[in-house]
Amino acid sequence: MGIFDFLKKKKVENEGIAENLNEFGDEPLTQPENQMQSPADKPEWQPVRPEIGPITGDLNQSAALESAVLSAALNNLSTAEAEVESVEMPAAMAEVRLVEEQRPNANVEPVAELQFIRTAEEMSEPIVAASEHISPQMTGSGLESTDQRLEEIAGDTVEETQASEMMESVEEQPVKKGFFQKLVEGLSKTRNHVMQGVNDVLSSFTSIDEDFYEELEEALIVGDLGVNTALKIVAGLKEKVKERRIKDPQAVKALLKEELKEQMQTSADAYDFIQKKTVLLVIGVNGVGKTTTIGKLASQYKKAGKKVMLAAADTFRAAAIDQLKEWANRSEVPIVAQAENSDPGAVIYDAIASAKSKEMDILICDTAGRLHNKKNLMNELGKIYRIIGREYPEAHLEVFLVLDSTTGQNALVQAKEFKEMADITGIVLTKLDGTSKGGIAIAIAADLKLPVKYIGVGEGIDDLRPFDADSFVEALFEE
Repeated sequence: MGIFDFLKKKKVENEGIAENLNEFGDEPLTQPENQMQSPADKPEWQPVRPEIGPITGDLNQSAALESAVLSAALNNLSTAEAEVESVEMPAAMAEVRLVEEQRPNANVEPVAELQFIRTAEEMSEPIVAASEHISPQMTGSGLESTDQRLEEIAGDTVEETQASEMMESVEEQPVKKGFFQKLVEGLSKTRNHVMQGVNDVLSSFTSIDEDFYEELEEALIVGDLGVNTALKIVAGLKEKVKERRIKDPQAVKALLKEELKEQMQTSADAYDFIQKKTVLLVIGVNGVGKTTTIGKLASQYKKAGKKVMLAAADTFRAAAIDQLKEWANRSEVPIVAQAENSDPGAVIYDAIASAKSKEMDILICDTAGRLHNKKNLMNELGKIYRIIGREYPEAHLEVFLVLDSTTGQNALVQAKEFKEMADITGIVLTKLDGTSKGGIAIAIAADLKLPVKYIGVGEGIDDLRPFDADSFVEALFEE
């Protein structure tokens, strides 16, 4: 029994003490019968009473002592009640009092610790809102295992990290460009060189007259199309403008694009030779990329399912033989070669015999770099023609002239000279990606009427492609 029961009992025994209680303004403490038991029901322990002497003694002395005890108790009670009011938890205060009175050696001072006690309802709110990873089952008695949940969260984090790394890997992986995009990029210098002058003319005129056509001719000549080609293109434009009654200079741009496509268009049967037994003779001056072009063509024809053989007839340059052998190994095609300074005609003769016996589809022959002013080399080319015609008359003969587009108008001069010495069936333009003089392709096609069959816009095997006039002109006009 605590100090409160002791005080209540003393109130019943001593009316004087009751008057002192009323003086302090406190009310007697009572207990519900269903919650508290009397000391008589608890024989195993007894409250410790303060030694105050016999009650039958001097009443005034006893009353004074009892009053002092009550004063100290009431002071503690007031302090406890003030603390309970400060935390606003009367229900918790009642529970603590009940526990304290049922425990031996209890006192009122632990009530001050009530500020740390929280009800289940109050605790549930921050638990639920603490994290999106914590499920509602973690409140109350249904708490999940913290270690298990942490492992799940860690696993989710690992998976997210791996997914992020995979996405970064995909993003960092270079995207393979299409040939048209490579063509657009390769012709960027030519486009700036040619189209800048054309666009300046179109934007500076408000009407179409003779001055307009003269300015347009000059812009095309400056763009490496050549005089004859520029005159032909402008003549074609005049006819289209007149037929369609065009008045706006800006509308001429679409007509110019149309005229260029017509001038550069190749025939529908330009590549039919691939389906025949063919001897492909590759000619051109040194340094234009003949041997590299042969290697790329061999690789492409091989991938297309054709049986290809190479002939190293450029016997005047030792490096040419070694280079062609390297391309043959890379493309996994056979090659016929002899020692340096051997007769080129003899190499062609042996190659034709081998190709016929092995039923090759295409025999590609490298030749020495020839200049149009080197009479002996040009005579050697005539000899090769005769050998092919005599030894392999049933084969289709293709003659490709390889030109370096970076040489501009000089390439046009070479083409004119070679055309007089050989029956050229197609032009291969190399290094278009590194020059502003790609307009030479238009000049060759429009002026010499020689079809451009292949163009190179890079060093890769697939960067040498069959020429398409529509794609070329669209890339040239790409903005």
